[in-house]
Amino acid sequence: MTQLGRTKKERVALGLIVVVAGILMGVGGYTFFYAEGLSYLSADPQACVNCHIMRPQFESWQKGCHHAVARCVDCHLPQDFLGKYLAKAENGYHHSKGFTLQDFHEPIMIKKKNAAILQANCLTCHADLVHDLVRGVDGSSEEVQCVHCHSGVGHGETVGLGGPEREDEIEGKTL
Repeated sequence: MTQLGRTKKERVALGLIVVVAGILMGVGGYTFFYAEGLSYLSADPQACVNCHIMRPQFESWQKGCHHAVARCVDCHLPQDFLGKYLAKAENGYHHSKGFTLQDFHEPIMIKKKNAAILQANCLTCHADLVHDLVRGVDGSSEEVQCVHCHSGVGHGETVGLGGPEREDEIEGKTL
């Protein structure tokens, strides 16, 4: 035993743990800084284009009819404080994993859970206009999704977002 009550083996192990923890914290801190991590805590739509893959969605939102009245977080995140930050954390994890490993679907697509959040937010603003429609057009219990008919509302035209090609784009191709 040494004067501090630890053996040499214990001090080496503790030193190794401290070094590994320091490296992990350093790499994590640099990654958070490089990825502009603090910007994701805001409601600024510019945060959505920190990743280049979201640029077409951001640009189409700027041209969309909801640009003047809704930001990304107004449509894509729950409105309550806790729900908003839990969704931001979950989406941030999936986005950073997908972009780091390059294993995301292209064109980028909304997940079922996020589509439910989007639908709830559509109804928050437009429930008085559509309360009978969203219950199902044919009286079924299946809810009609607002984006089924209004897919271009939040992001304008889907051209350039990986949607189906226009006839003029197809005509120029050699088959």
